[in-house]
Amino acid sequence: MILAGIGCREAASLADLRAALALAGGRPDALATLATRAEMPGLKHLAEEMQLPLLALLETDIAGEQTLTCSPRIKARFATGSLAEACALVAARRGLPGMVPAKSRLIAPRVVTADGKATAALAERLEP
Repeated sequence: MILAGIGCREAASLADLRAALALAGGRPDALATLATRAEMPGLKHLAEEMQLPLLALLETDIAGEQTLTCSPRIKARFATGSLAEACALVAARRGLPGMVPAKSRLIAPRVVTADGKATAALAERLEP
């Protein structure tokens, strides 16, 4: 199972979000982002368009998560180096509702759209 972690600014459009996923490559089985972003129309539309679940994580869920890349702004705000990578890793470990926790690994580090409005990363759930 592949989870895509999405980070974005409030000004991110549906096109920005699509572009971030395209840059990350692959076809995820679910999308994950912070709960504060999960209600954004662009993210909701992306999940509906791709017919994927959109998993909402709390800031406390991703705090301290070790990531391959590091944005100083994100590190100061969320206590992790990459919002997209942290969301992907945490969501992959948790899986979909009803699944038992498992290990996860990053398979595509954070990519950033040209306009800087959206990021994406992919993590794989490693079944026990």
